[in-house]
Amino acid sequence: MANNFKFKTDSVTDRIQLKLYGDFDGSSACELINFLKAFRNASNQISIDTNNLNTLHPFGLEVFKNNLGNIGINKKNISIFGKHQFGL
Repeated sequence: MANNFKFKTDSVTDRIQLKLYGDFDGSSACELINFLKAFRNASNQISIDTNNLNTLHPFGLEVFKNNLGNIGINKKNISIFGKHQFGL
C-alpha cells in the first residue's frame, strides 16, 4: 500500500461515503476492494470522493477496475466523484 493512502468512512442510513486520501496504487486498490467487499450488504449506495487523492497509479486503477465487478456490488449503486473520478 502506498505509505500515505487512507480512506475515511461516514455511514448515513443506507449510504456509505468514502473519502480517499494520498496515492492510489495496487495495494491501495486491494484495500479499497476488500473494504467494499466486506460492506457490500450493509449499504444500498456507496459514494467515493476522489478529491484528496494525489496520484492514481495505472496499476492501481487496473486492479480496482478488474476487481470491482467480482465483489457483488451493482455498479449502479456506486458513485465516484471528485477531481479523479474519471480515473476510477
